[in-house]
Amino acid sequence: MAKASFGFPAAPLRAQVLGEIHSRPYALVTTPRVIFQLAFITEGGSIVDHAVLSELSRSRGIAPPSRDANHHAMAWGQGTLRWERHTEFSTYFWDAPAPEQFGGEVPIHPFGDGFSPPGLLISGIRLEIRPDTPEAREAIKAFDPTSLCYSETKNGQAVLLTDFRQNGDGLTQILILDRGMTEAGTGALVQRLLDIETYRTLAMLGLPLAQSLSPEIRRTEDGLTGVTQRMKENVREEADEMLAEITRLAAELEAGAALSLYRFGASRAYYGIVQERIRTLSETPVPGYETIGTFLERRLAPALRTCQSVEERQANLSRKLSRATALLRSWIDVELERQNSALLNSMDRRAKLQLRLQQTVEGLSVAAISYYVIGLFGYLAKAVSHELPVDPGVLTGLAVPFAVVGVWLVVRRIRRHHEESAHK
Repeated sequence: MAKASFGFPAAPLRAQVLGEIHSRPYALVTTPRVIFQLAFITEGGSIVDHAVLSELSRSRGIAPPSRDANHHAMAWGQGTLRWERHTEFSTYFWDAPAPEQFGGEVPIHPFGDGFSPPGLLISGIRLEIRPDTPEAREAIKAFDPTSLCYSETKNGQAVLLTDFRQNGDGLTQILILDRGMTEAGTGALVQRLLDIETYRTLAMLGLPLAQSLSPEIRRTEDGLTGVTQRMKENVREEADEMLAEITRLAAELEAGAALSLYRFGASRAYYGIVQERIRTLSETPVPGYETIGTFLERRLAPALRTCQSVEERQANLSRKLSRATALLRSWIDVELERQNSALLNSMDRRAKLQLRLQQTVEGLSVAAISYYVIGLFGYLAKAVSHELPVDPGVLTGLAVPFAVVGVWLVVRRIRRHHEESAHK
């Protein structure tokens, strides 16, 4: 090839798209290790996150990330502090050598008194990786047996233990017993478990909203039932009042639907991520215990079905309100057409009366004008009688029919001219 490189013009987003696939690699995790991951709802946006990271970076003597960065890492003590920004939350991941006993104190970590959270805490995890030894298995006693999840994964190379309950620090405890995993394999497994705990918490955010919307939807349904019952009896007399009531109910319903639109959609997306991560775990159940996948499916699925049920009720109720509105409007339109028909009939009667009155006036006007014309002709006849041997009364009498016919023709011509002008 003549050229040493393919120096073609690149699409504007090519570098960003290619780099995104490598932007969040799995951390290489050794055994034994303890990992803390905190997830914060970042309602303040990236500005607050950047301020927190800038302060942490300056305290470690390193350059802070750029404002548009989505991930950042810095050495902290015997481990690494990693930050990632997501759509509505950000995560802070830190690892360190594990203490002697499971759940033991870790005296030095980034999340002490000097740490300023960028938002409200939504998920907190403490995950420990330890060799599979009899001493490590004693940690099973630290979990609640009523919700203990105990399974094997990676073809028996690791044992997973958690009860999804929070310890004294408010963190969900997870234990991995290592049976010979590589550092990369351990890192991948750790990331899947962290994602499961974080996203299952976020997926459940839709449930409280669904529970709060259910009474409102019930009130709207009762209101619609009351209106439809009234429609069967007094629709003509109370159509306007009932239309106003349905409009109010529809406005309340749409306000709730707009409020829940994003949260229910996000819950579905997070639930999909949890299911994908669980499938990737490929757990093998330990007799007598539940797997993580089975435990979460029994609790997450009903919550998501509740959210779905509320969405479907909102959609169905919206369609019913639209049909009721259309029915009331049809009654109102029929009533308006009836009123308009009565008004047109009244106007038609008035027009006919006006036409009769006009014809009467025209007849009277012909007589009056003819009278004045004959009077003028009489004066003319008297003046001519001095010169001619003709009786002026006879001339006036002979002129009467000609005057009447002439005036009538002139009036008729004027009326026809006005009618033709009105039709143009």
